[in-house]
Amino acid sequence: MRDTVGTLYVVATPIGNLGDITLRALETLKQADLIAAEDTRHTRRLLQHYQIETPLISFHQHSGTGRTEQLLQRLLNGETIALVTDAGTPSISDPGGVLVEQAHRHGIPVVPIPGASAVTAVLSVSGLPAHRFRFEGFLPRKQGALRKFFESIVDEPMPVVFFESPHRLLKTLQNAHEVLGEREVVIGRELTKQFEEVFRGTLSQAIAHWQAKPPRGEFVVVIAPSDEGVRKIVARASCP
Repeated sequence: MRDTVGTLYVVATPIGNLGDITLRALETLKQADLIAAEDTRHTRRLLQHYQIETPLISFHQHSGTGRTEQLLQRLLNGETIALVTDAGTPSISDPGGVLVEQAHRHGIPVVPIPGASAVTAVLSVSGLPAHRFRFEGFLPRKQGALRKFFESIVDEPMPVVFFESPHRLLKTLQNAHEVLGEREVVIGRELTKQFEEVFRGTLSQAIAHWQAKPPRGEFVVVIAPSDEGVRKIVARASCP
């Protein structure tokens, strides 16, 4: 057993283009004792591309508490573990947060290795005011809950960002249009990949666009803030 505990590195990996990985991330992956990956097959392609031979172990939403405890014990024994997800930053809409939380509870250093993020990527090209935004991950699947979500953001003063799958995109946009009306929306498809597309228009235009072009790939959606919500924020800010 080593004299000190190890370190958990939370390593961002590319969301598509393999060139979007930082030098620091590559060095961390090379020097770690172990890489805990959401999908080892997916991560192995990245490691092979950069000739990294660090051992891999799976860590995903179905791993259970046993795998978390196993990784914690290795950290407590002094090993260094790099946590990665399939794409982007771990702990953001993926199960990595469980290990991070437990590492903190056990006094294990947790170090972020930042990098690519679909959220910041789409906001950077949205043209919408992004000094503040609301991130929702994946929206509810059930119709009633989805409807209630959009009702909850009718007067939202910030852009609302969420992920969506291709088979649910049109249903989500139609629900948004029915509740929010003709709101502006920005949709990023397959960001950084070969068939990258950034759509900007109204919700009705987005619905027509994706009806004519069946959705394929991975989507991140930004719904513009409501005019009324923005007015309320401005009014509060101007009050003495």
